[in-house]
Amino acid sequence: MASTGGVKIGSSYDEARTRKVNAEAEIAELELAKTKGALAIVDEVVSAWSDTLSSLKAKITTIPSKAAPIVASEDKAGECQRILDDLIREALEELSNYDPKIDAGNTQGASEAPEEGYASSETTSAPKRKRVGRPRKTAGLSK
Repeated sequence: MASTGGVKIGSSYDEARTRKVNAEAEIAELELAKTKGALAIVDEVVSAWSDTLSSLKAKITTIPSKAAPIVASEDKAGECQRILDDLIREALEELSNYDPKIDAGNTQGASEAPEEGYASSETTSAPKRKRVGRPRKTAGLSK
């Protein structure tokens, strides 16, 4: 007969040990599922969505400042609508390539305005617009 180390079979020690072994097996299965990518951690999903929505907010809130100087010179509603549509599509295109694992916390690109008008891959010719507003301040004061 095998030795049980002085513990009676069926005692609370055996039950606790069984629960421990079962818990360790479940943890190992969860780690395996996580490694295979079949398991999503709630905190990671929430963080990824938060980053994605923050990037969306940053991109969309830059549209008025990008569009205002361009639309101000237009007198046709259709042209204004096309400009706004192009800017919104540009923002959505950039967001469709957004990867929270790579871009998390990086909203720099979202807040930078283009130097000259707006750029669109659908535009066939360069815009004939000039900059609107006063000149930029120089980088430093010379003495």
